Amino acid sequence: MTGRPTFVRIGGVAHHVVVEGSGPVCVLSAGLGMSWFDWDPVVPLLAPHRTVVRFDRPGHGLSQPAAVPPTAAGEAHRIAALLDALGLPGPVTVVGHSIAGFHAEAFARLHPDRTAALVLVDSSVEEHPRTPVCPGAVARVLGAVLSAAGIPAALGPAVRRAAVRRDPAPTALVRRVYRTSRVLRGTLLENAHYGAVAAELLALRDTHPLPPRLPVTVLAAPDGSARWERRQRALARRLGAPYEAAVPSGHLVMKDRPEAVVTAILGPGRSGLPGP
Repeated sequence: MTGRPTFVRIGGVAHHVVVEGSGPVCVLSAGLGMSWFDWDPVVPLLAPHRTVVRFDRPGHGLSQPAAVPPTAAGEAHRIAALLDALGLPGPVTVVGHSIAGFHAEAFARLHPDRTAALVLVDSSVEEHPRTPVCPGAVARVLGAVLSAAGIPAALGPAVRRAAVRRDPAPTALVRRVYRTSRVLRGTLLENAHYGAVAAELLALRDTHPLPPRLPVTVLAAPDGSARWERRQRALARRLGAPYEAAVPSGHLVMKDRPEAVVTAILGPGRSGLPGP
């Protein structure tokens, strides 16, 4: 099993992609400010069964900065364009972690013929999203100010280490990615448009139903939060999906419970791993 890192251009932006394994295609998309290597614990368990596609969204990992602000539809079409560029038309299992859960669900709704299954890993949930005025402008100004002050180079890797408990990522990769102003700006831009993307997804639920009998799984890490578990269970009911709890686990389920992620993708008993 050898990863094949490459860059593909979508909408004028070079996207960093790693493809490995064999079999039906599975696309993994990580949360806000995360990188392709955050899926490293999952890949050795999944690649014997799936062709695993990991990619960095614009301004994340090693991908170029975003050309336009993110939208739910735009991120769904990005996944489709990425698969086209790789010659992997589908249908595919799409896996979204945290904010990328919005993107994965939007893909399943807007590209139903290309979706084999949907797995949400501790996905973001917003029942009543708020959309601030001029979020992109604020993010751009803040990013420019912090970058000019040298904050990414000085504190980027330290902030990453503080946010990710017992971070297994290689120090060299963390420094390469998180010392850049590109990743700071990309994270701020996605965060600024979080509410708008959430609201757009809510609208898509009314206009674009999920394909009938589509396998959907909601895998959550309640981590002692009854409120978070209630919201995740409500999401599962809204999508007509089973709810599975990864316990014990923090928000980065792919790091804390990679076997639970693989079991959610393949189904109990199909991977040779115990269920979550």
